Amino acid sequence: IKRNPEFAPLYSNRCATYIKLAEFVPALKDANTCIEIDPDFIKAYARKGTCHHFLKEYHKALKAFDDGIKLDPQNKECINGKHKTITAI
Repeated sequence: IKRNPEFAPLYSNRCATYIKLAEFVPALKDANTCIEIDPDFIKAYARKGTCHHFLKEYHKALKAFDDGIKLDPQNKECINGKHKTITAI
């Protein structure tokens, strides 16, 4: 990230690592940074939705998953995340 701070997948990968460590606030920050750099990067929306889901911010999670589904209607991560969030609600 220090060498290439404008490369979105690096933030997405670090976000995934934070999610695995159950550190959802820094993961959400990385997901948002990734979306700012590349608004068409679908994994960032899936990971942002996952962060919001685990923070029990379900409506924000649904919005993030819906934004990802708008970009790619066949994205399984966003579709599955949306279904899990709806079930949790």
